Amino acid sequence: MQSLIPVVLSGGSGTRLWPLSREKYPKQLLPLTGEDSLLQATVRRMDGLANVEVGAPLIVCNEEYRFVIAEQLRLMGKRGTIVLEPAGRNTAPALTLAALAAEQEKSDPVLLVMPADHVIVDVQKFQEVVSSGIGFAAQGMIVTFGVIPESPETGYGYIQAGQPVPPESSKDHAYRIVRFAEKPDVASAKTYLDAGSYFWNSGLFMMRTSVWLSSMEICRNDILAACRNAWTHRSVDGDFIRVKKEEFVGCPSDSIDYAVMERIAVDRESSLPGGIVIPLSAGWSDVGAWDSLWKVLPKNDSGNVAQGDVLLHDCRNMLVMSEHRLVACVGTENMVVIETPDAVLVAPLEKAQDVKQIVDNLKREERPEGQLHRKVFRPWGSYDGIDIGERFQVKRIVVKPGAALSLQMHHHRAEHWIVVRGTAQVTRGDTSFLVSENESTFIPLGTRHRLENPGCVPLEMIEVQSGSYLGEDDIVRFDDIYGRDQRDQR
Repeated sequence: MQSLIPVVLSGGSGTRLWPLSREKYPKQLLPLTGEDSLLQATVRRMDGLANVEVGAPLIVCNEEYRFVIAEQLRLMGKRGTIVLEPAGRNTAPALTLAALAAEQEKSDPVLLVMPADHVIVDVQKFQEVVSSGIGFAAQGMIVTFGVIPESPETGYGYIQAGQPVPPESSKDHAYRIVRFAEKPDVASAKTYLDAGSYFWNSGLFMMRTSVWLSSMEICRNDILAACRNAWTHRSVDGDFIRVKKEEFVGCPSDSIDYAVMERIAVDRESSLPGGIVIPLSAGWSDVGAWDSLWKVLPKNDSGNVAQGDVLLHDCRNMLVMSEHRLVACVGTENMVVIETPDAVLVAPLEKAQDVKQIVDNLKREERPEGQLHRKVFRPWGSYDGIDIGERFQVKRIVVKPGAALSLQMHHHRAEHWIVVRGTAQVTRGDTSFLVSENESTFIPLGTRHRLENPGCVPLEMIEVQSGSYLGEDDIVRFDDIYGRDQRDQR
């Protein structure tokens, strides 16, 4: 039985889905289309694949997301290998790191490469297409999946298909790759649609581990060498594999398409493997902006999508999401309205791509709304900024059972802790004691302290900070069970 390892690439920031998607908590970590996050849905997409030995997923991600991804896998009951990129270098180096990790397997497994932030509505159809491509990948070809276009879309690249593979049989609907085309203008997109031989470039790939590594040796040996060096000097950090930062930051940046796939299409007589495209029609979307998310979500008879506390009257073709309060719309059409505790977006669906400009403005002004939600996730739980004013800040803190914050102190603030649910184990100076529900304690400025949850239920508490400076970087960390350094706050 053929072995297959899902490779999930989780590096994007999804700025066009602001304010739900933010730099420190991007779209792949959000449940945009159901109870699962996009990343969880991507991992779960291989469940039940017939006649294939599916291994544990390999996830390549930015260090910023490591604890959240590990927690999301735990909630699914899944085990996986999480490879940390010290810096973003696009998809070709990310896949190369994954291939080096998979190289440890003696069976030379097939890699199914999937971005973590895509939506596929019909999982059964997707699995059928994957099954049809495994045989080609096992034979040494590089397989990609081309989405059958439904419109002259200008936001996607295209793949031109050639002769069927094998020519005498089209039962698997596989075709030679003729060329990759960049995102076209409207006229070119219409020409592609009318031709019937062009597909949207999905960013989904499948190949043997050895085939990818040998292709990189031919096409981008500089990237392969940098990744090998970084991998050779890797370290294991709890649930994570951390490659050597000094070796990886010098790695050139390139995509899978540019590094290898376009070369395969051009150099058909070279020593590179053959490239084929298999048509895919399974409700695929890269949910790159609010209008594309609206297209894949179920709608009512008026074309409206409403999530959360939403009231609509005489509205058509609306996407309205509320996280925090009632949102009411009257007589509106073709709009997106997104409400979060600290930001509201209102825009025409046709202008959804321009949301990125808002995020760029937030970055230039160094405003936190471009990077962080009001609710911030940490390996021990989360905290939510409730209120802030001159010399004070109020937060709601939730600590998971068995979890602990770092042993730390602050130069500029004192803290009052009030337990509202569960039991807190508090270390203050040289003493340690329990604080139960409806009880409180005080942490003076400059005092070593730690907060732990020794119980079986989440610990919920209110923290009132007071002092001259209340930034999260006012932390001196002495000990941390998660191996975090001074850069990781809390």
